Amino acid sequence: MTLGRFGLRRRNYDFPPFRPPSEANSLLLRVTRGCPWNRCTFCSMYKGTKFEIRDLEEILGDIEIAKELYGDRVGTVFIGDSNSLTVKTDMLIQVLISLYGSFPNLERVTSYARAKTLSKKPIEDLEKIRQAGLTRLHVGLETGDRELLKEIDKGATPEEMVEAGRKWKKARFEYSLYVLLGIGGEEKWEGHARGTAEVLNQVDPHFIRVRTFIPQPNSPLYEAMQRGRFRPPSPETILKETKLLLEGLQATSQFLSDHISNLLPLHGKLPEDKHRMIRMIDEALQELREDDRLREEMEMRRHLTNL
Repeated sequence: MTLGRFGLRRRNYDFPPFRPPSEANSLLLRVTRGCPWNRCTFCSMYKGTKFEIRDLEEILGDIEIAKELYGDRVGTVFIGDSNSLTVKTDMLIQVLISLYGSFPNLERVTSYARAKTLSKKPIEDLEKIRQAGLTRLHVGLETGDRELLKEIDKGATPEEMVEAGRKWKKARFEYSLYVLLGIGGEEKWEGHARGTAEVLNQVDPHFIRVRTFIPQPNSPLYEAMQRGRFRPPSPETILKETKLLLEGLQATSQFLSDHISNLLPLHGKLPEDKHRMIRMIDEALQELREDDRLREEMEMRRHLTNL
């Protein structure tokens, strides 16, 4: 059930500014503000926002407000902003205990997290957090290509991405990894697809969620595009990259193209649905060669946000 925001806004409830599409019907709870890294060249989400961890009393106060308004209507909660695992373990557990104590029908609590943070967090802490009720982590892989990870200043290596995956498995989180289609531009799509497939095969997350990269104002990559140093890939290149990624995947994940920025609605379980999704891409590539209107429609998506 969708939870309206009007009542919360009247009570000065502090909303996270972003959430995954899959959390559209969740109660949004802000535990941190901004991003502790905030250097990724493709991202403008938290530019200008100083990272801080909110006071526990403020967070518990927001939970109490939401409890008064929604009570047993809350089934899922998303914790924002960008990386709740930066919060001390005992404090995060107190937040989770309050959530489950306030909402009797609560079934799932999810959060963004950063692979580097996850790879460094003691496994004992992760297990405690999972046992307290944080069920799913949304993590940006973006790419598994070593050089691209450096270029976009992701602050993590392929090995750290894999180590983060090892820890989520041991702690038994559900794990969503996000891939940015097109982040290598027109020139580096093959290395991006192959490197990403390699990392995903080692991690084998529950969900692989793809997003088509669209340069956003107030980000370094947008400025690079404006100056001619970054060439966004064509729709054909995006589709070929996605096909190469799928061909290289040996994971057992759900593959989800659940964002308005994407060119095709690719959804399926791997490996069972791999060939069906590849056929969809082949058909779209053929249609692109035959229909200029389809090309124009796909190009229009460059004006849609990728966040």
